[in-house]
Amino acid sequence: MQTSKTCVVVGAGPGNGLSLGRKFTGEGYSVALLARNPKNLANLKSDLPEAHTFECDVTQLGSTQKAFDDVRQELGPIDTLLYNAGAGVFGSIDDVDAEAFEQAWRTNTLGAFNCIKTVLPDMRSQGGGTIIIIGATAAKRGGARFAAFASAKAAQYNLAQSLARHLGPEKIHIAYIVIDGVIDIPRTRQRMPDKPDEFFLDPNDIADAVYDVSQQAPSAWTFEFDVRPYCETW
Repeated sequence: MQTSKTCVVVGAGPGNGLSLGRKFTGEGYSVALLARNPKNLANLKSDLPEAHTFECDVTQLGSTQKAFDDVRQELGPIDTLLYNAGAGVFGSIDDVDAEAFEQAWRTNTLGAFNCIKTVLPDMRSQGGGTIIIIGATAAKRGGARFAAFASAKAAQYNLAQSLARHLGPEKIHIAYIVIDGVIDIPRTRQRMPDKPDEFFLDPNDIADAVYDVSQQAPSAWTFEFDVRPYCETW
């Protein structure tokens, strides 16, 4: 028997994914963390023992369906989906090959499509739900060295907008967060050791913003919102 709402975080990792899981767990949700790498899942479970972890390759529909079926069996129907999976090789068209270009689309856009299509029956049967896609500034503008990533994120953004228009009347809230800046995780700190703390986005603060949007009343829903450090130039 389901005793709380269920939130699925897809593409969970040590930054946004863990912070989103921790935030929604703290707010009383049963949280499922989905990732492709079993070692990554083990680390997440160690950091957040209350969460439930499931292996999932979002680019493969069969893997996605199995993971969501396992979530339902363990936690019950899914109320909230947070799509945090994202990948892309950075480079210009001269640097990126067709395989890397396609893989960026498969992870960012096809993966979101697969997860949302899989979770819709739960939300429709419950009379509504919430889906928030974690995006990036690249969705709104294509830098010279973002040929694969920006095109994939732009496709993801337009998919989200189409879904919001289609599913809003069914009380399924679709929102897209544009993250403008560098997230504070060990990998980015190592890559940018000279940057001050205020240069980075704190994933816990991102999670707070996502949670706030997830709780909006249907009379005043947000579709697109952006977050950036106060010192970020935009």
